Parts: sequence; structure tokens; C-alpha cells
Amino acid sequence: MRINYETAYPEELEKAKKEGWPILLPVGTLEYHSTHCPYGCDGLVSLGIANELSEKTDCVILPPVWYGVASYAVGGPEKNTINMDADVLEAFIYNILSSLFKSGFTKNINILIFHQTEEFLPTALASMKAAKKLIFAYMEEKNGTGWWGDNKNAAFYENMAAEDNPWNWIRVFNGARMPQDYNADHAGKYECSMLEALFPGSIKLERLDAADDWFARNAREMSAEMGRELVDTAVNSILKAWREHSRCY
Repeated sequence: MRINYETAYPEELEKAKKEGWPILLPVGTLEYHSTHCPYGCDGLVSLGIANELSEKTDCVILPPVWYGVASYAVGGPEKNTINMDADVLEAFIYNILSSLFKSGFTKNINILIFHQTEEFLPTALASMKAAKKLIFAYMEEKNGTGWWGDNKNAAFYENMAAEDNPWNWIRVFNGARMPQDYNADHAGKYECSMLEALFPGSIKLERLDAADDWFARNAREMSAEMGRELVDTAVNSILKAWREHSRCY
């Protein structure tokens, strides 16, 4: 069952809170993806993965964070990219997470990112920092200073995989564990395949010749079938991590 936060009523959210449903926050960008691919590609893929997860298990899906750290690495401002400073994104995500904690959603929050899938780049770092900063603030407010050093936490590291371990309360999924021959691309065959599988008709290959962007040249090799394989791999990876209560970053 899926609950979309923006259309939910108190009864639905209280049920989800009581039963510990996963909370999903898709994060993306509004960034130039050549002439055949929409600006919101990254956020759409993250949202699509969230929707797919909700077909497998009960989930609450938050409205996507569309404004990510795009930078002007792909093209200048004339390409209509909207760039969010990493510190601003961190503060924005921190406030979302903080509101969820204050509301009682303190566990099983999942940030889904399919932009800059390499480890430790700005969007993922901003999300990770916001998560850890909030958890430390929450634990200190709840348990007082010195909470970690208290002898009651002597077995802290022995329980790192446990669901009630605070480091597992907010997970950041930066991309997914894709097949070995998958190389993250930008508006190329892999990203376009995923978007087309999730939102059919999104990719306009007939517009590809309007620009000669090196990073998009292999987009003609995309297919919805390839996209479905990649989507299923991402979804199954996240489900596996939930089952194992493992840290995902």
C-alpha cells in the first residue's frame, strides 16, 4: 500500500507511524540532460523507484526534493539548470528530517538518490550530513550529553546491524547496487532506460540530434527492457537492505 504524504489524512499517517512503515524521500535535480531527456530526470527516477517499492511493501512517499546540487558541470546557466548550493540542500533536508522526527517518524526513513551515483559527491554528502547531524542532536536531546559514552551503551558496536540502532534510522541510498557492467551515465543509455521503464514516453530520441552532447551519444542504445532490469536491481537491493537492517552508506 502506498501513502503519498501530500494527499494523506491524519488517520493514514498515524497508521503508518504506528506500524513503522518505511518513509521514502526521493531527491533529484533540475538539470540539463541534453535535448531528449527531461530536466527532472534524476528526481523522476528516484520517485519511480519509490513507487516501485510501494508495490512490494507498505510505504509513505514524501514529495520529491527536485532542487538538488546540480552544479554547472554539464552546461552553464544558459542550459536552464537550477543549481542548489550543497549547504542549502543540507539545511533543507535537515528540516524535513527534523520535522519527521518531531512528528514521531524516527525510524526507517530512506533518502533515494539517482544523481551523482558515485560515492561521496555533493547531493549524497548533503543528505548524509543532514541525517547524521539530526541523529546526534536527537540522541543528545533525548539522552543528555555523554549518551554514547555511558556504560549502558557498552554493546553499541555489537548492535550496529540492529533496527533500533540510531545509525540505521535514516538510510541514504545513493544509486543502487547495479550489475557489474553498469556505469552511471548522464542522459545516456542506462539513465534513459531507467526513466523510460518507469515513465514510458519520457525519452524523446527523435530530439537527440538537436545537440551533439558526448555524454548522450549512446542514448540510442537505451531500451525499456534494459531499464526494467536496472529498476528491478535497484528495488531488490533496497528491499534486501531493509531486511538486513544494514547501513547503506
